[in-house]
Parts: sequence; structure tokens; C-alpha cells
Amino acid sequence: MSDALNELGAHIQAKRPDDVLSYCVTNGELAVEIAPTGLAGFVEFLKVDRTCRFSSLIDITAVDYPERVKRFDVVYHFLSMYQNHRIRLKCAIREEESVPSITDVHKSAGWFEREVFDMFGILFSGHPDLRRILTDYGFRGHPLRKDFPTTGYVEVRYDEVEKRVVYEPVTLVQEYRQFDFMSPWEGAQYILPGDEKTDEAKG
Repeated sequence: MSDALNELGAHIQAKRPDDVLSYCVTNGELAVEIAPTGLAGFVEFLKVDRTCRFSSLIDITAVDYPERVKRFDVVYHFLSMYQNHRIRLKCAIREEESVPSITDVHKSAGWFEREVFDMFGILFSGHPDLRRILTDYGFRGHPLRKDFPTTGYVEVRYDEVEKRVVYEPVTLVQEYRQFDFMSPWEGAQYILPGDEKTDEAKG
């Protein structure tokens, strides 16, 4: 299997040398790192080339590396049902860079790209309707960035007096921040079935 994937990687690199930066086979899957500028054309090549035929877009996601100059890896997963192969594309971009949309090649990319925009703040140039898809309209920030606070910035609740949903700054009472890190099994005042065997073994 890995030999076939290595051959496929060599074929792709030979056909698209300007787009492919590197490739490798890991966990039975071909991973290709590409330059973001030629992304849409490269994805179309993967779809129509008779050796590849990656006609199914499985997923688009991203990974945040705040310490890197090119902060984000945008990651694409494709499946070729004809060749029974999977491929992973990765392109590294700076925080202020945008990525070309692939909605003209794969219509299903529309929602995936909106999700990546919502969660990471990555812009997809040429997307027909790039707006949030998982968070609320007035949401601030992008939840899957490493610098996003785990508590968020605001909390939402229904106000019985105003009879509407209200947004309030997050306030955590200090007593909820005290953790003793004790296992729930320590200091238990009850005996579980089988606990008596421990005492018998000690005796």
C-alpha cells in the first residue's frame, strides 16, 4: 500500500512541481504540503487526473501554531473511491493571509470553509458567502485559536425580567476556582461491592 502511495505522490509532484512543496506517506495516507497560491487549480487537478480521481472532499480544518511565523496549517482531506486512496493536503499561511476558496471545484467546501473561518478566523478569498456558521452573529473571537480564553468573553442567558436572551461579560466567582484535585474515590464514606476483599488480602 505504501509503495502505491509513494508512486502516487511522485506522480503528483511530477505533474504539479510548482504546487507541491513536499510529500510523505504516514499511517497509510498520502500527505502533501502545497503552496496556497495554486490551491484551487491543484484541487481540480486531483479531481480530474485519471491517476488521482480524488472526487470526494471529506473535510477541511486548520491547526493553530501561534509561535510560528506561518501561524496556521489549513488541512484538506480527500477520498478517491475509484483508486481507494486518501490524501491529506496542508498549506501553511500567515495570520493575515487568505486562502483561495475551492467552492468552484467542490460545492461542499462552502460550509467547511465557513466553519474554519468561524473557528480560526482564516479568510477564504472567492467564497460566495463567508460568514459565521457555528457561533452567534455578535460572537467575538475565534474559539479554536490557541489564544482564545477557555471561558470565552461573554456568557448568554435568558432573562426572565426582560423576557429575552442577554449577553453579559464572563464573571467567575473565586470559590469556583479552588480545586483540591482529590480523586472522588478518596475519602468516600461508603463501601463498594468487592472492597472487603482488599481488607481480607491485607489480613
